[in-house]
Amino acid sequence: MKFVDEAYIYVRAGDGGQGCVSFRREKYVPKGGPDGGDGGKGGDVIIIGKSHLISLIDFKYKRTYQAEKGKNGSSNNKTGKDGKDTYINLPLGTTVYDEKSVIPLADITRDGETFISAKGGKGGKGNARFVTSTHKAPMEFGYGTKGEERRLRFVLRLLADIGIIGLPNVGKSTLISQLTDARPKIDNYPFTTVTPALGVYQYNEQTVILADIPGIIEGASRGKGLGLTFLRHIERTNTMLWVIDASSPSVEEDYETLRYELGSYNGELLTKQRILVINKIDLVSQVELQKLGSFFRRKKEEVIEVSALHGRGIDKLKNYIREKGTQRAENA
Repeated sequence: MKFVDEAYIYVRAGDGGQGCVSFRREKYVPKGGPDGGDGGKGGDVIIIGKSHLISLIDFKYKRTYQAEKGKNGSSNNKTGKDGKDTYINLPLGTTVYDEKSVIPLADITRDGETFISAKGGKGGKGNARFVTSTHKAPMEFGYGTKGEERRLRFVLRLLADIGIIGLPNVGKSTLISQLTDARPKIDNYPFTTVTPALGVYQYNEQTVILADIPGIIEGASRGKGLGLTFLRHIERTNTMLWVIDASSPSVEEDYETLRYELGSYNGELLTKQRILVINKIDLVSQVELQKLGSFFRRKKEEVIEVSALHGRGIDKLKNYIREKGTQRAENA
């Protein structure tokens, strides 16, 4: 399924129903007496969060959502039926904007959370509502008000506890497949990951969601490569795993590139809790690993060495994830 994390739609709520002009047919009552009922309320367009959704792909095919109009009032003081509401299902982590504004209207983060994006119009009054002591047989009625309409922009930021980031081909997809139930496409060339992948790591009654973000390259903060497009998906994470390829001929430069590009995109990403995962340790000597360890200690980075391909160091990394998951639960 294609991953879509931004979409534009048009919503229109239902108009209110028209009030009724009617008179009872009773003997000795002038014109039978007014008994016209009110019109029904127009339906709302309601957004609702759904935990099973992970993309905005549906809005590439349907972009107009309209609720039902309220029914007209009728005789015998009968109020018209309210128009049916229209529901729009959104994945958790979606922020709703008016198309012309940068101020969020709503941030959908809980399953079943709702937001009325367009309110239905009020029903018009029937002529029975216009009776006064001097106006016994009114012919007035209300047409009902128009339902709201607007153009909306949806921006999805995946809700994950831990974000996995790194340059292309550092083994992030293999790593998330070792840690979780995710099964991303894995191959030995850059940009195997072209969309974010979510994985779930469960232990006891705790659940930790990890997101694998497409590789960051030099110049990502200026729009190059794939990673920048999806960096918004780690803005909500509590912890990040920075994955470094131990076999790269320029490990130190890779680290600085990753740090620079993240900071250029959003400086707050550098303040998030993180750990460096040195991957592919099976491809380098112990001496080289010791040199890398010294370099990162000077940078005051916490490091875990792994070989995702062969499973080495994965248990230690899982212990770290469990620890951070426990802290998250305690702070919730």
